[in-house]
Amino acid sequence: MTVTPLYAAILGLIFVALSLQTIRLRRRHRVALGDGDQAPLRRAMRVHANFAEYVPLALLLMFFVERGGGSALRIHVLGIALLAGRLLHAWGVSQARENFRYRTTGMVLTFSVIISASLFLLFAQLA
Repeated sequence: MTVTPLYAAILGLIFVALSLQTIRLRRRHRVALGDGDQAPLRRAMRVHANFAEYVPLALLLMFFVERGGGSALRIHVLGIALLAGRLLHAWGVSQARENFRYRTTGMVLTFSVIISASLFLLFAQLA
């Protein structure tokens, strides 16, 4: 059984939730394109976009690690770190009075997943 699809499914649902939040704010502020100079909408758009920018690459790397012989434990650690990182980042950036610790911790966790998986794959190719 592969593990990565579990995290892809959970992250997919989070992506839809972030999309719906952006749509809700677009409707509330009557903004079809752009952010209409509305700070809450701008934050929601950045949370959504940031998620879309990082999650696909991280999941792809996780998939390759799993296919390349990475243990289920390794994939779970990567998946949990990615989930935690994306949730912390989304929460932090979504707040009008942003606490940068959430945003920073979220990005550190996300980058850790990408770096860890990338290094695993590089070393596996060199071995």
